[in-house]
Amino acid sequence: MKAISIRATTTILFIFFAISAWAQTGIIEGKVISEGSPLPQVNISLQGTSSIIMTDSAGRYKLPAIAAGTYKVQASAVGFRKMSKTIVLKKGEQLKLDFDLSNFQNDLNEVVVTGTLKEVNRLESPVPVEVYTPAFFKKNPTPSIFEALQNVNGVRPQLNCNICNTGDIHINGLEGPYTMILIDGMPIVSSLSTVYGLSGIPNSLVEQIEVVKGPASSLYGSEAVGGLINIITKKPQNAPLFSADVFGTTYQEFNADLGLKTKVGSATALTGINYFKFGNVVDHNHDNFTDVTLQDRISVFQKWNFQRKDNRLFTVAGRYLYEDRWGGETNWNKSYRGGDQVYGESIYTKRWEFIGNYQLPLKEKIFFAFSYNNHDQDSRYGTNSYIATQKVGFGQFTWDKKIKNHDLLVGTALRYTYYDDNTPATELNNPAKNIWLPGVFVQDEITIAPQHKFLAGFRYDYNSLHGNIFTPRFAYKWNLNEQNILRLNAGTGFRVVNIFTEDHAALTGARDVVIADKLKPEKTYNVNLNYLRKMYAADGTFFGIETSAFYTYFNNRIIGDFDTDPNKIIYNNLDGYAVSKGLTANMDIAFNNGLKIVLGATYQDVATYEHGVKKQQILTEKFSGNWAVSYKIRKLDLGIDYTGNIYSPMRLPILGPLDPRREFSPVWSIQNIQFTYSGFNRFELYGGIKNLLNWTPNKGNPFIIAGANNPFDRGLEYETDGKVKPTDSNPYGLTFDPNYVFGPNQNMRGFFGIRYTIK
Repeated sequence: MKAISIRATTTILFIFFAISAWAQTGIIEGKVISEGSPLPQVNISLQGTSSIIMTDSAGRYKLPAIAAGTYKVQASAVGFRKMSKTIVLKKGEQLKLDFDLSNFQNDLNEVVVTGTLKEVNRLESPVPVEVYTPAFFKKNPTPSIFEALQNVNGVRPQLNCNICNTGDIHINGLEGPYTMILIDGMPIVSSLSTVYGLSGIPNSLVEQIEVVKGPASSLYGSEAVGGLINIITKKPQNAPLFSADVFGTTYQEFNADLGLKTKVGSATALTGINYFKFGNVVDHNHDNFTDVTLQDRISVFQKWNFQRKDNRLFTVAGRYLYEDRWGGETNWNKSYRGGDQVYGESIYTKRWEFIGNYQLPLKEKIFFAFSYNNHDQDSRYGTNSYIATQKVGFGQFTWDKKIKNHDLLVGTALRYTYYDDNTPATELNNPAKNIWLPGVFVQDEITIAPQHKFLAGFRYDYNSLHGNIFTPRFAYKWNLNEQNILRLNAGTGFRVVNIFTEDHAALTGARDVVIADKLKPEKTYNVNLNYLRKMYAADGTFFGIETSAFYTYFNNRIIGDFDTDPNKIIYNNLDGYAVSKGLTANMDIAFNNGLKIVLGATYQDVATYEHGVKKQQILTEKFSGNWAVSYKIRKLDLGIDYTGNIYSPMRLPILGPLDPRREFSPVWSIQNIQFTYSGFNRFELYGGIKNLLNWTPNKGNPFIIAGANNPFDRGLEYETDGKVKPTDSNPYGLTFDPNYVFGPNQNMRGFFGIRYTIK
């Protein structure tokens, strides 16, 4: 009995002291998230104590038995700056303390590859590179990356035809042929297929999109004159096990993206499928022509990463794309294709691509990158046919070597382009069917001091059609401190031209094409000054601003003359020069209450100077702005995104002095709103309204398509000089022409979608 009494007394005393100790201590627990997702393996510590714990797979943590008092609690994780909060813990209190590290991502240390052709932290790159993640494009979901780029400052998707919606990408006012599109660093997107290269890649498979503005021909060769857009797909090992993103609109558009990761032996595979369907004939402006091109598109993407000794790189990928696209008179069907009864523009496209990168089994870092693509296009523009084939093969060796304060990159490349079509252009320039472009390049990045870097690069190419081409460049980076970076870049660029692969206006058949003389390759000289500042407040508020001033001078600029004769497009090298100059600024603000603001603005002056006369480039705005305002109501798991852009007037291709359409576009803006609910475990629901202002290009114009009532130009009367004579049935003296286009022709519409992810 005595022993039992002692044990009972001991137990009672233990419980008493435990309760007493609990009464003197408290518990701190909570959750750590970033961009709405839980963050595992985050260290939670109490400053001045030995208490530390790591968050679990759900991002949760718990610090028990903490003595009452005032503490500074710190959250730290790889890839994030440390975040601290001061709290007062009372006796017996169970304090809930959450951390949102969304604004603390160390984005300056993002790895970028486009500016210098090798992986480098964005902070360290002497070349300014803009980085956009899929989360940025989810603020305004679109069926293709081509359309998504409307949210990027200084970048504008330009539609070139009201009927078939062929388009290109403008960077700082320079047209699509001056923009090089890369996928995983490979130049597989040729000038014939800019739009197709930016369509059909599921958003869930994109790791990031890197944008470099300004010439990069010293590393990438021809076409890299206005800038680069590099679509970097996910490494298979980092991709989710399964992802799906499906949405539709009240216009009856349907888009589906599917992603799947599988493992076969030592290899990891990533499969992506994109399907887009729009089969609804819409004619809101009542001109008997489709307002929006109808499309049926499927793309299959496959990427393989192979595990090798010493983690050497070996990756290959392939993609196949098929598209059936048409626009025209609303009663058109395929039985009218190529005929003169009902007007339609019908494009069949088959395209496949293969890319890879292999690190040689050597001590030195030597890589062999390769790609090949085949593009077949069968188009009918009314009675005119355009049947083209383009094949591009590319191989490149690079040697990456560090010697003391020198970071060298030496490489040699060979690019082969085969192009043929059924137009007079290939008959006039028959040698252009096969173009060989071997080249060598060297780049040396010199660390002069911890805060100063200098980069010098040089490339020599031999074009089988145009001969020797030299493209030097240099860059200087000055880290004033950790928050302020100044970059100066200068260089040259060149572009070998095939107008029929780049200018849809030359293909529609609405005008005759005249090549005035043998075209010479274009050359450019460019300088760019960039300033970047990032500021972080203790409460998590983030402010960043990036500004650039750019200047590009063109020799031998090739201009399509739409003005001399409304029935012709006359191509020739400019007898003078052209200049693109301007200022651009991006601003990011992120508050710790969930509000984020992204603002961008670009002022540009793009003009030609010939015989002392300055002329603004056609279809080029002087000012553009874009924004994205996002707010997360955490308690409701509800995100709100308000996005938009605005453009100043641009000169438009009218057909003559009697043409009643505006010579300059008005100021116009496309604005959208989206609501996203993320309260489910693996599901995410989103929906909203596109084009809130219900703006379309036909507002303020009597019509958009000239001669829509006579698309085959029957019964027109002509003057002795070949120009169309005004008559009672044709009072403005116009021919059929669908090239008066400067913005998307879709009214306000709703959309709804669902995302599902298994990680």
